[in-house]
Amino acid sequence: MATISMARIVPIIVSELIILSTILSPLAMIHASKENQGFVRSLDRKLYGLKKEKLTHFRVYWHDIYSAPSPTAMPIVTSPSNTSATRFGSLSMIDDPLTEKPELSSKLIGRAQGFYGSAGQEETALLMAMNFVFLQGKYNGSTISILGRNQVFSKVREMPVIGGSGLFRFARGYAQANTYSFNAKTGDAVVEYNVHVTSSWVLPLSQEEAINIEPSPLAIHKEGQAAEPLLPDGNFHAGPTYLLYLAEDASERLELLLSWD
Repeated sequence: MATISMARIVPIIVSELIILSTILSPLAMIHASKENQGFVRSLDRKLYGLKKEKLTHFRVYWHDIYSAPSPTAMPIVTSPSNTSATRFGSLSMIDDPLTEKPELSSKLIGRAQGFYGSAGQEETALLMAMNFVFLQGKYNGSTISILGRNQVFSKVREMPVIGGSGLFRFARGYAQANTYSFNAKTGDAVVEYNVHVTSSWVLPLSQEEAINIEPSPLAIHKEGQAAEPLLPDGNFHAGPTYLLYLAEDASERLELLLSWD
């Protein structure tokens, strides 16, 4: 009897599974196709060179100046409480010089643009939100974004690097701040920043590989003085010094390739 029952049950189970798979398969196909429709589409990681990363360290000096005729730090919100020792709730906007050495007269590397506010009621702790905008050499125009807690009276404070642009696309890392000097009367400060950043770097592609990638990186627009379309070995450099656009087909990509100057 058991054998007969199983013989009857198995075909029923199989038929139900077939029906279920018939119903679910189109749904799965619809879901997959939607990933490449409308405002969302899948991208080839090779297009953005995400296989290789570069670790960069740099040191700059951050000059926060309230006292100069043209201050680089400007209070925009004062503390609502006159009794707050930490000036809780105050907010300042900054466009601070970043220099190579502690002296303001030393080489200008970039600027720190953003704001910081007092976020601690019992201890002096700032919320820092700023971009380091670089102005020198191949880094000219590239930025990193720092967002974090700055316990200003600690010897070394660490804040995360949450992103970047240009040569620092897909950046992540950390910044360590160490106060070099502080004037309690004026509020002026010089702070040493040591920043470690990991960012994506693009592997060189041959012309044939570049043409066959979908979508192609060959339709490009140069960005400033850092642009180097071909490496010395003749390979295409689809690096973060370019704006990447989409070419329609291989012939258009080849035409773009041949038109490089």
